Amino acid sequence: MRTEYAAGHGSPAVRRVLVDELAQARERRSGRPRVIDVGGGTGGWAVPLAGQGCDVTVVEPNPDAVATLRRRAREVGADERITVVADDVDGLAHRVPEGSADLVLAHGLLEVVDDPAAAVRAFAAVTARGGAVSVLVANRHAAVLHRALAGRLSEATALLTAPDGVLSGDSETVLRRFDTSGLEMLLGGAGLAVALMQGDGVVADVVHQLDAGDDGADAAREREITEFEDLAAVTPPLRDIASRLHVLARRPG
Repeated sequence: MRTEYAAGHGSPAVRRVLVDELAQARERRSGRPRVIDVGGGTGGWAVPLAGQGCDVTVVEPNPDAVATLRRRAREVGADERITVVADDVDGLAHRVPEGSADLVLAHGLLEVVDDPAAAVRAFAAVTARGGAVSVLVANRHAAVLHRALAGRLSEATALLTAPDGVLSGDSETVLRRFDTSGLEMLLGGAGLAVALMQGDGVVADVVHQLDAGDDGADAAREREITEFEDLAAVTPPLRDIASRLHVLARRPG
């Protein structure tokens, strides 16, 4: 079974960071950790976290995604621990109490919102003091490198110099991509302190594509990939060319 490194779902390293953060939340306060998953979609994060004893609020405007989320939650008996707010990030401040979350998830979201700075300020506002915001975003330098290695050098050059890390007039699926310095500035501007920055998918995406037709790919191969990713994820400059960047940023206590 292949490890899932899909955008928005994260690597084992991302998941371990969140497990550790929730363990700290349990130590800080009695009761269940409170998680807000902004743009939570069909519950890829929310359902497992609710199943592990968290109270999860999912902010998601898409009714089809919400229907799937509710079905998945019922299937694992976690529906009573999930609250759905049928709104987008613009409604976060009006629909979620200030300082109510031990952990806010914003995975695969900042690339597509209209105003990333306003979104991050909203995340910070609903985070409890001492709590954290987890951000997972597309990395502009990875997009540049992938195009260059594919021989699409004119696209790579244009992408490298583009203000938002996207190609004008192209069929881009995101509005922007980020790099490490830009992400630090964005989070810092909302009063959040970066506690950890790591790469997500340094080589795993490419290796899995190469292995796609190999019936012999097995658990040992997955362990090799995971071991490399764990080390490369926190080793600049390898971290800085990962497909995605993951940041855990804390609201000062």
